[in-house]
Amino acid sequence: MNSFADKTVVITGAAGNLGRAVATHFSEKGARLGLIDLHTQSLTDEFGDAKRHVLVEANLLQADAAASATEQILSRLGRIDVLCNLAGGFRMGQSVHETSVADWDFLLGLNAGSVLHMAKAVVPHMLTQGSGKIVNVGAFAAQRGAAQMGAYVASKSVVIRLTESMALELRERGINVNCVLPTIIDTPDNRNAMPEADPSRWVATSELANVIAFLASDQANAVHGAALPVCGLS
Repeated sequence: MNSFADKTVVITGAAGNLGRAVATHFSEKGARLGLIDLHTQSLTDEFGDAKRHVLVEANLLQADAAASATEQILSRLGRIDVLCNLAGGFRMGQSVHETSVADWDFLLGLNAGSVLHMAKAVVPHMLTQGSGKIVNVGAFAAQRGAAQMGAYVASKSVVIRLTESMALELRERGINVNCVLPTIIDTPDNRNAMPEADPSRWVATSELANVIAFLASDQANAVHGAALPVCGLS
């Protein structure tokens, strides 16, 4: 059983469905949490005023906001052992030639830019301490193109390539970088969007949290640059 006692875990997108599941998992394993989301109220609604955790509002589309959030967590908790980049978004329906600049910029910024900004903020501290684990969230669909999903799969494909590049850059410095590639995640939003589907075939947030926690654990010390499919029965 993986224990994260005395470890500090930073989670972006912490107030979302997956963020809550991942935060719950790490908290139950004894971790201190730095929880980042776009609005403090969303974090407070989900996590209250837990004294062992730090709740930080940040727009991760902005590099300086990611840096400020990281410094707030470090000032309170002293170190960062694990970074889980969960912040992201999904849009589809447009052909590539119909994709608006706004949608392109939004998806690339939220899915890939947030990973870059948090890496710039957190990795220097991990290098100083000589250790760390980073887990990013890509998408199973990002392994190839898909009609009416060009901008989304492009943005998540960037996450995979960033993961691989970071792993090659950091593996000799005591830092593991990996990503998960989920298929459809079982969330209320997805159930509402696909009422005829069978959600028992999707990936439960708790199951995805288990995989993320494994990649963040000492048991995954030999794993670098993996893009791990998490498919449920779909």
